[in-house]
Amino acid sequence: MEKHEDFFQNVFDVARLIPKGRVTNYGAIAKYLGAARSSRMVGWAMNAAHSQKKRVPAHRVVNRIGMLTGKHHFATPYMMQELLEKEGVKVEKDKVVNFKKHFWDPMIELAL
Repeated sequence: MEKHEDFFQNVFDVARLIPKGRVTNYGAIAKYLGAARSSRMVGWAMNAAHSQKKRVPAHRVVNRIGMLTGKHHFATPYMMQELLEKEGVKVEKDKVVNFKKHFWDPMIELAL
């Protein structure tokens, strides 16, 4: 398996731990995986998440300020927002409302 495939799998594993009604960002996942400068690669992994047999809740991963930058990789441009709103996360103008309240930081939440 290539190195980036291992990284993608680790990204998927972390994303699967994000609780319903919470969001995280690309950088937080990258930092947790010890690759703080790899937020863009986390984004690429999220773009490929639909190809996984085990579901990856990619809709819970947004950019550093809470924007739904990955929304174009869903079946419709509105699906990411709809999935978040079903979980109680309000979105206005493609941005998570009260982002800090909903933010899930794997460095804190998954600390041993």
